[in-house]
Amino acid sequence: MHAYANPARFLRIARWLMPALLAGGIVFAGGALAWGLFYAPAERLQGETVRIIYLHVPSAWLGMLGWGGIAAASFAEIVWRHPLAGVAARAIAVPGAVFTAICLATGSLWGRPAWGTWWVWDGRLTSMLVLLLLYAGYIALAAAAAASGANRRVAAVFGLVGAVNIPIIHYSVIWWNTLHQPPSLSLSGSSMAPGFMWPLLGSTLGFTLLFGAVVLMRMRMLLAGAQADSRLRRKALSAGEAA
Repeated sequence: MHAYANPARFLRIARWLMPALLAGGIVFAGGALAWGLFYAPAERLQGETVRIIYLHVPSAWLGMLGWGGIAAASFAEIVWRHPLAGVAARAIAVPGAVFTAICLATGSLWGRPAWGTWWVWDGRLTSMLVLLLLYAGYIALAAAAAASGANRRVAAVFGLVGAVNIPIIHYSVIWWNTLHQPPSLSLSGSSMAPGFMWPLLGSTLGFTLLFGAVVLMRMRMLLAGAQADSRLRRKALSAGEAA
């Protein structure tokens, strides 16, 4: 990990990795969505509304994965003071929040015909809403620290503490009796028919690659902004000394 701590080395890798992830994500996500929306069968009980799954499930996965990335980067920032860890966490936060919001919106659209209501305060939905609020809090803390030059470790601690919500989201449908269905895919197997499973796996892979591309784009943007600010401060200091 420390081999990539140098921003210049990271930027050299990101320069070719970012377009590769972007191209792969467009191919996989576009192909899987087309397959799921137009060729996959309708579900016996839910009918055509089941097609929301090809956007809803990847969004839920990336919402949780995003906070997992923030927690890992926060740990690296606190323990090892990794120079890129805070940048990575800030870069992950916005796309993670966007996918969490998409998950909640598509879940609401799916819940209306399936449950007869747009929203219920069950374990899975409530914990996902808490995740969105955690993202909002982290984005605000990190932005305030970056703007004022305050201690950025506060945001890192928040990122670690917020990770407590991830297992709650995952196990909520097991721990509590809720309207949300249990997971259909797990490491132990699948209860999903292949006609639904393969386009779902393809869309999840595609959106994950797109997520990685966006995170690298944002990291490059944040590093460029930091370099620009550093140059402006040096010029201002030089001008002050000359005066």
